[in-house]
Amino acid sequence: QVQLVESGGGSVQAGGSLRLSCAASGRTAGTVAMGWFRQAPGQEREFVASIRWSGGTTYYADSVKGRFAISRNIVRNTIYLEMNNLEPEDTAVFYCYAQMLSSDSFKYWGQGTQVTVSS
Repeated sequence: QVQLVESGGGSVQAGGSLRLSCAASGRTAGTVAMGWFRQAPGQEREFVASIRWSGGTTYYADSVKGRFAISRNIVRNTIYLEMNNLEPEDTAVFYCYAQMLSSDSFKYWGQGTQVTVSS
């Protein structure tokens, strides 16, 4: 079992920056990738970014390319999301996930952290 704990959310003005963290604990040996989804009020959950645990290949939604950067610290079992030049459209609850080797359809999810960007 894996537990994910997010931190770093908050409120910023447009153009500002935030750094999200997600620390994984428990049985993490089967982790294939970790990343972030987000869900705005009244919207469906959408993919933001991911990083493969072995090799570190990254993937980004088109809407955040050039503004966000995902990274990992293997020793700390932690991923980060550096968010720069934030826009009001980025306002959402951000959810960390861990994709496990055991099943492509199974993910562990964090509790979510609120990001609010004001204009």
